[in-house]
Amino acid sequence: MTLDFIRGAISMGFLVAAGYFFRFWRESRDRLFALFAVAFLLMSANSAWQSIIRENMVYSIIPYVIRLLAFLIILVAVADKNFRTH
Repeated sequence: MTLDFIRGAISMGFLVAAGYFFRFWRESRDRLFALFAVAFLLMSANSAWQSIIRENMVYSIIPYVIRLLAFLIILVAVADKNFRTH
C-alpha cells in the first residue's frame, strides 16, 4: 500500500519533469528538451505501470528495458546537443 503511494508520487514527479521539458521545448524548439520530455514520460509510464501490475512483474525484464530505453534517450540527447554543428 505504501509502496504504491510512493511509486505514484515518483510517477507524478517524472510527469511534472516531462511537462517542464515539453514547455522548454515549445519555447526554444531545441531537440534536447523534446528528448528529455520523452524520456521522462517513459519513466513516468514505467513507474505507474509497475504499481498497477506489480504481482505479475516479479521476474519480468520489461521495466528494466523501458528504463534502459529512457536512459539511452537521455544519452542520445546529450550527445546530440554536444556534437551538433550549427
